[in-house]
Amino acid sequence: MHSSFKNFTRATVLLCTLLCALFTQSAGAAEKKTFKVAWSIYVGWMPWDYAEQSGILKKWADKYGIAIELTQINDYVESINQYTAGAFDGCVMTNMDMLTIPAAGGVDSTALIVGDFSNGNDGIVLKGKGRTLEDIKGLSINLVELSVSHYLLARALDHVGLQERNVKVVNTSDADIVGAFAAGGTQAVVAWKPQLSEIQSLPNAQLVFDSSRIPGEIIDMLVVNTATLESNPSFAKALTGAWYETMA
Repeated sequence: MHSSFKNFTRATVLLCTLLCALFTQSAGAAEKKTFKVAWSIYVGWMPWDYAEQSGILKKWADKYGIAIELTQINDYVESINQYTAGAFDGCVMTNMDMLTIPAAGGVDSTALIVGDFSNGNDGIVLKGKGRTLEDIKGLSINLVELSVSHYLLARALDHVGLQERNVKVVNTSDADIVGAFAAGGTQAVVAWKPQLSEIQSLPNAQLVFDSSRIPGEIIDMLVVNTATLESNPSFAKALTGAWYETMA
């Protein structure tokens, strides 16, 4: 009888485990009706703002019976952090940033839309007309640390036989990068457009390197949570439909 009770207990535990697993799988695959997407200011991602303002995004969301909320985040890295934390189902970011912050946070992501390749939209600007990339040695460089800007700096340094230890990196939000360059003590910045264009228009600004020197390396994308995508294909269909109509 004792043996029968033990067998019954084991069977009960096994059944509960299986039911919990099935419940978890079912919950993970549950369909959603409202989705949140974060975007930040960059010339290649401005079409998303137009898609929302023009009603194109809503039209495609309505077609698939869902709602898509588009939110502008003024800090690029913060938008990725919030996506990684689960506050958003999708977020615009570059290929290298997708492979760092979300991946390190255990979030499996899918590059749903490749919007463009940066061909001069990211650049390094030094103070002083006529300066060259070789003049960067020993300078303090303001940039968004551990982002695409950091990658661009590393590639630029490699072009002139330098390493990061030959400069000093100063972490600066993309929202503050224009003001940082205008400040008296700033020596150089790494930025992307439209901020880069604004910086280049300032007196004493000299572009010494940009992403056209590393063609195809910086890819600007819309990234979505893979689990959400697999459970809700209509989310992907609405986003891609809205994007390609906007770009038509």
